[in-house]
Amino acid sequence: MGAGVLGTMHAWMARRLGHSVVHLDGDTEPRGASVRNFGLLWVSGRAPGAELALALRARELWGELSRAIPSVGLRPDGSLTVAQRPAELAVMAELADGPDATERGVEMLDASETRAKNPALGGELLGSLFCAHDAIVEPRAVLPNVRAHLARDDGYSYLAPRVARVVEEGRVEDHTGAVHRGELVIVCPGADHRGIAAELLDGAPLRRCRLQMLQTEPYPHRLTTALADGDSLRYYPAFDLPSRAGLGPPSPVVEQYRIQLLVAQRASGELTIGDTHHYDEPYDFAVDETPYRHLLERAESLLGTRLPPVARRWAGVYSETTTADACVRVGTGSGVVVITGLGGRGMTLSPAVAEQTFNEGVS
Repeated sequence: MGAGVLGTMHAWMARRLGHSVVHLDGDTEPRGASVRNFGLLWVSGRAPGAELALALRARELWGELSRAIPSVGLRPDGSLTVAQRPAELAVMAELADGPDATERGVEMLDASETRAKNPALGGELLGSLFCAHDAIVEPRAVLPNVRAHLARDDGYSYLAPRVARVVEEGRVEDHTGAVHRGELVIVCPGADHRGIAAELLDGAPLRRCRLQMLQTEPYPHRLTTALADGDSLRYYPAFDLPSRAGLGPPSPVVEQYRIQLLVAQRASGELTIGDTHHYDEPYDFAVDETPYRHLLERAESLLGTRLPPVARRWAGVYSETTTADACVRVGTGSGVVVITGLGGRGMTLSPAVAEQTFNEGVS
């Protein structure tokens, strides 16, 4: 149940292991966080230890997936976290000098090396942190193309829209009255904590986050890497280092909207730019223009040029665990397991989280 990226990766992993899969989703086509994101596979910012190991394994699995299904659009371009202040350089240098720098695939670049790595960077900069393991996929292409690949044989079927009405050992009954039977029921509800998910996740350490993003019309130059700015150092756990205190307080707009600049170029040239973080529910139905102005100004300061017109704006909501674990995985003990809470790590970690579900023999 659930055809977002986490549910789809569980379906893919189950087929790899030889299991037959009936895949259900409440929407005709998924419309949640799995398609409202950058498509970034972001190893560089992961917490040291278990989370980093999970991200590196997921990156391997994304490589395997893309070789089998090239249409997911994997581009192993790496990323540049760009410094415009000496304090930002200091944080990056501390990570690059750390014990897991080689494992992360990170290295420091000076200003000229940064521009050589990504010639589109025409703005002011002091240097950057390059991560060779970071990559980009096309978020709107991943899900339908993985499903189409799985549907080539008789071991996989996709049924949507089907809303689950009953979930119990060995069976799911959907809103049409159809009953689907199996040895294991895997529920990946994403940020929808209502209905069946509310019962299964009662008391789980979860919260939801709303974010705002935008996409420009096609940019005339090729960005050879994904980009992040110095404010991203405030959020990613990899940069929770002594030197981070030297960043000082964020600007008022960054603090209010918890902004970090991330930029990913789509295969057709558009730039996906974001994002913000808002945790207090209920969320406003409208998007706020203030953070969009800030994000566009920050992107233009790195690229040193005006951006194309904005083609679309949107908000998304994801579910994240409030513990140090990568996700919330609840096994009911009756052949049902519920998995959610990856937060902004969903696209990055989902293949390895799916593998972990089966490796741990959840039942």
